[in-house]
Amino acid sequence: MKIMSINAGSSSLKFSLFNMDTNEVLVSGLFERIGIEGSCYTIKNSEFKIKQEATLNNHADAVRILLDKLIELKIINSLEEIDGIGHRIVHGGDKYTDSVVVSDQVIEDIIRFSDYAPLHNPAHAVCIKAFKEVLPNTPMTVVFDTAFHQTMSKDRYLYATPYEWYEKYQVRKYGAHGTSHRYVSKKVSEELGRDDLKIIVCHLGNGSSITAVKDGKCVDTSMGFTPLAGVVMGTRSGDIDVSLVPYVMEKEGKSVGEILEILNKKSGFLGISQLSSDSRDIEDAIKEGNEQAALAQKMFVNSVVKYIAQYYVEMGGCDVLAFTAGIGENS
Repeated sequence: MKIMSINAGSSSLKFSLFNMDTNEVLVSGLFERIGIEGSCYTIKNSEFKIKQEATLNNHADAVRILLDKLIELKIINSLEEIDGIGHRIVHGGDKYTDSVVVSDQVIEDIIRFSDYAPLHNPAHAVCIKAFKEVLPNTPMTVVFDTAFHQTMSKDRYLYATPYEWYEKYQVRKYGAHGTSHRYVSKKVSEELGRDDLKIIVCHLGNGSSITAVKDGKCVDTSMGFTPLAGVVMGTRSGDIDVSLVPYVMEKEGKSVGEILEILNKKSGFLGISQLSSDSRDIEDAIKEGNEQAALAQKMFVNSVVKYIAQYYVEMGGCDVLAFTAGIGENS
């Protein structure tokens, strides 16, 4: 049995194809800088590694190239050899607390929850539809990043806003990257042979979040109602004073939607550096003496430190500090 896992990020698509009978990774790879100049993809296994530039205007382009390459590289003889596909989804709202099989209703819900995750859920839906178009009879499942954070207590996931907002509109902290935080904290426990650990997991990439995990359960997490909250990110502002929104709306003559678009897609590394949303570009620019790039990185580091310190206090200490995702693993 061959199963493919798909992780569509805000500007990336990671994949692995597994032979479940032999527990072997047949091939894996990454499509990166989707929608950004200089987009490319990497496909590799134990025998080869291919890195190629490509025009990736959106995630559908990445899906088409991926499926074509699996045949071209003779990883599989036909697409029908793929027995199932699993997708990582950022936001499932209050509705989804477990993995589910993809249906038209699930796709509709993923799109409906796009207000909570405007950079990710639309990309997830595009990927699912693209796979469904080519492989209509292949079963697909989804796992939601918000599920792991359902163990937060009400005093940590509620905002100090009118309680009726929560009752009427489900206004609360949901968090994100739960699939990553669950896996990383579980692997740490396995490595140390203990289940009673206080772990702070730093998932740092184009999107970043930090989670306090105690005894295998989420205690608190940095992202909020949407993935816009928390630390400084590639294109997201992270935490800000919400009074900035009407202030800039008036000054710039922009709508709420336009301001949110800026806070989600033109802030963070990109907004401060005025150069790029990619941490690698930021680091290269710092080496060349770019002060704006250095400022962006300092602001990012400061925001990460703040959350680590907060969660250290919240849990009464920390046994392990773990780093993952593109920046966390490589920077």
